[in-house]
Amino acid sequence: MLTRPPAMPRHVAIIMDGNGRWAARRGLPRSAGHRAGVDALRRAVRAAAEFGIEYLTIYSFSSENWSRPASEVSFLLDLLRRFIRQDVAELHRSGVRVKVVGSRDNLDPGIVSLLSDAERLTSGNSALNLVVAFNYGSRQEISRAVSTIAEKIASGEISASDVSPELIAENLDTAGIPDPDLLIRTGGEQRISNFLLWQCAYTEFVFVDEFWPDFSHEIFAQALEEFRLRDRRFGGIEAQTA
Repeated sequence: MLTRPPAMPRHVAIIMDGNGRWAARRGLPRSAGHRAGVDALRRAVRAAAEFGIEYLTIYSFSSENWSRPASEVSFLLDLLRRFIRQDVAELHRSGVRVKVVGSRDNLDPGIVSLLSDAERLTSGNSALNLVVAFNYGSRQEISRAVSTIAEKIASGEISASDVSPELIAENLDTAGIPDPDLLIRTGGEQRISNFLLWQCAYTEFVFVDEFWPDFSHEIFAQALEEFRLRDRRFGGIEAQTA
């Protein structure tokens, strides 16, 4: 594995957008785009490890995705099941640690079990942290954190004066995970769609026109180079490294 240069991001988050449009341009069903998207994910994970990135967070299924047609939701869930059953063993052999963030309330028990098994199997790995945002929405995540803190105040465990940005961060799904240095969104759209709203306060954004199934090692490298050229001051005067 390559050593991470000082100017490289420690944590990269990706919004994998454009599977459906990729398929439509080829006269294929949306399911074909989602299948091709899984191949792109495999490439991205390999590339992240090669670049020496410590954390890679992917937006795999949002809280809002449940509103899609039932047939598409069912297909996406089947893809998730196949990915975990087929790919997690290989990820484990490669030293990848899998962490799943997002609400598990009201999920099918079989899916919850698969997610927990993937986390448990890979918990001792350290080559790359793959954070999978599944059934995730940032507003929902922040609401859960605020609710947890409110319960602690009501019980007397803490007082209102204890509430701080650090306390809120400790109660988010991503507690213990560094904030993203770089967020990449494919597909040409320039928004973050309820993804890591709190965590992206000082994140650099790179939007690429290519659809997610076309995401490659080269596109990843170009995004990292654009990040390297950014002047990151975090509200101060002098630039800081990741």
